[in-house]
Amino acid sequence: MAENQWVLYLLKTKSGMLYTGITTNIHRRFAQHENGKGAKSLRGKGPLQLVFSSHAGDRSSASRLEYQVKQLSKQQKERLVICQPVCISEYLASIRNGQSVGNK
Repeated sequence: MAENQWVLYLLKTKSGMLYTGITTNIHRRFAQHENGKGAKSLRGKGPLQLVFSSHAGDRSSASRLEYQVKQLSKQQKERLVICQPVCISEYLASIRNGQSVGNK
């Protein structure tokens, strides 16, 4: 993956908490989280499960998408995981516009 190609991802902890992050290397970042070298909020909360990932463009776009996902309710995040949308930005836009979102 090119260095400027960012990925938005969601992890689920054993207690069901959903964590949202961005990275340029999902495998490396997941290993960091699993080994306690990632976000402090995930330490001791394993095992972790990667439940969603999506290409997010450049760093700026990825940061915007990450912020938007973090603003969603837990129920909306769980729906995102179930739907596994191909285009996360379109999915988030449909939520903002109050449209019903089904599987895509």
